[in-house]
Amino acid sequence: MSLLRTFAAAATATAMSITAVMAQQADGSASSPYRVMLVPADGGTEDGTRADFKPVFDAVTQATGVHFDIKVGQTYATVIEAICSDVIEIAWFGPASYLPAKERGCAELLAVDVNKGASVYYSGIYAHKNSGIATVADLKGREMAFGDANSTSSFVYPVAMIVEAGLDPVNDLGTIRITGSHANSLKALAEGQVEAAAASFDSFEKAINGGTISAADFVVVGKSDPIPNPPLAMSIKLPADVKDKLRAALNTVHEAPGVTPEMIRGYGGKQVDRYDASISEEMMAPALVTLSGVSGDLRAAIIEKASN
Repeated sequence: MSLLRTFAAAATATAMSITAVMAQQADGSASSPYRVMLVPADGGTEDGTRADFKPVFDAVTQATGVHFDIKVGQTYATVIEAICSDVIEIAWFGPASYLPAKERGCAELLAVDVNKGASVYYSGIYAHKNSGIATVADLKGREMAFGDANSTSSFVYPVAMIVEAGLDPVNDLGTIRITGSHANSLKALAEGQVEAAAASFDSFEKAINGGTISAADFVVVGKSDPIPNPPLAMSIKLPADVKDKLRAALNTVHEAPGVTPEMIRGYGGKQVDRYDASISEEMMAPALVTLSGVSGDLRAAIIEKASN
């Protein structure tokens, strides 16, 4: 078979596969659950990101009878493409990965977790305690790990902090590693593969609590401004009554009979007070400002450096 025919056959098979997936008319029943995909913030393992959110989706099922099939995307881009290709109905994004899906007309906000009245989190840059790195400016010439290039808190905000400190991430940093997730970056730091790493404070705390790293061995050298919490989003193509049903379910699940507070979980698997489905697009505005400062050209140059 010629190379051209091989490509054509592969493309046809892929199209048939996607069409078969899209043909499934998910209705939230046990036999046809709504399909959920999560960005791989903490490595994307069964005992990682999926386990973080399974309790709250189980709570919604318990309260409403609506069923969900939860999976974790291999990359942040995978989740964007999944909702834009009608492969899933619901996604959990970081702000920087939700915005491209929204701009492509694929997704709209569903709900965000709220804890102690706030719906924000923070990005951080971390280093070994004895590395001599005390500030972001000290990263000049040092080896550093970032997560996924579409990640808000393991790439976009850390890059913005580095630029704000007067450094050129491409020319002033030493070796750059793009590890794919917060957890992988922190693991690389713990194993001495890099001298600094970027990850959210939620992921840093989760790694400490899980015994992956020791808090006594590392210092926080940079902390971001507040970031809008990573939102749950839904396909813009869902019928209006389904959207209303999903919003109402998440808005009230914390009050549902038989649902315990431990089931209401958010980013990093942390117990939260509730979910708020009345959020507006304006909530994402701070992330949009920061994202605009980490241009496509800068992102591409950092990725190219990491690949060399």
